[in-house]
Amino acid sequence: MSYFDTLYAGSDDPWDYRHRWYEARKRDLTLAILPHRRYARGYEPGCSTGELSRRLAERCDQLLVSDGNVSAVDTARARLADQPHVEVHHLLLPDAWPEGAFDLIVISEIGYYLGEQGLNALLNHAHSALLPGGVLLGCHWRHPIEGCALTGDQVHQRLGALPGLYRLSQLEEADFVLTLWSSDPTSVARLEQLL
Repeated sequence: MSYFDTLYAGSDDPWDYRHRWYEARKRDLTLAILPHRRYARGYEPGCSTGELSRRLAERCDQLLVSDGNVSAVDTARARLADQPHVEVHHLLLPDAWPEGAFDLIVISEIGYYLGEQGLNALLNHAHSALLPGGVLLGCHWRHPIEGCALTGDQVHQRLGALPGLYRLSQLEEADFVLTLWSSDPTSVARLEQLL
């Protein structure tokens, strides 16, 4: 049984996404940092139980979410069943990246689980699938995780090294880092012609 199979065998919400203030606040901050009100097509790999997906669905015309754990996918499907514009897929990253392009890609709390090679493959997929002007959002835990060679800070350093992307925003706290990149460096104020 894999690490994630063991976690989900013990609980359908092993990180307590539904009840922890830490997680609810992080979701609010994630949504607040996005520079556009709407996105045509978003993708959230590693969606777990779909708690963040539910909030992203409010901002996307179409949203694809996926996870490599069957139990997590079943929970996310049930959580998002009333959202016809959301598709939930069982995909094992990094190899099973979906087809198509996206103007929003959210890589949240998964980078360090993939190891060096897996993270590199994931970032190559994400970079290739990001539409011009689209945004790539990363959010990761900053403390060491048993069995993971990479930290959240190292994952964000790799994300920030992708060519042609500008860092638009970053929130760095003791527990997590939340960063937004895009090929378009235009600020929200400039987008709304305030400057």
